[in-house]
Amino acid sequence: MLNRVILMGRLVADPELRQTPNAVSVATFRIAVERDYGGKDRQTDFIPCVAWRQTGEFISRYFSKGRMIAVQGQLQSRSYEDKNGQKRTAYEVIVDQAYFADSRPTEGRENQRSQTQEFGFAPPALDPVPSKMESFGSFDIAYDDEGDLPF
Repeated sequence: MLNRVILMGRLVADPELRQTPNAVSVATFRIAVERDYGGKDRQTDFIPCVAWRQTGEFISRYFSKGRMIAVQGQLQSRSYEDKNGQKRTAYEVIVDQAYFADSRPTEGRENQRSQTQEFGFAPPALDPVPSKMESFGSFDIAYDDEGDLPF
């Protein structure tokens, strides 16, 4: 059997990190994932996710509302009774790996308010692209005492 989910989207809110009574960390969060129809009508799904232990701690430490995240995990369903006694089923992705899917956010975004109104949250600003010369660092070749090349 195969149960594998790979998603990429933006966090709807800051991840919520909690501890179980046995001191196991668990982070819960939702990501907004657009459906790819290619037309004008865009639809978004809001996928609930759960990450345990170090993965949950990593997500809660380095991700926040609006950040793009890529996750891998398994789809899990669970049944429960709501406060009215109705049987309900919840589906969530149990995340076992998470990746950064955007650039590091920068401080002082001037248009954050307009982006928040347009998208419902502010997407992180992208770091500027370095020039060609900045992307290459300098390096030194070490020669041995006899002047031979090191290879």
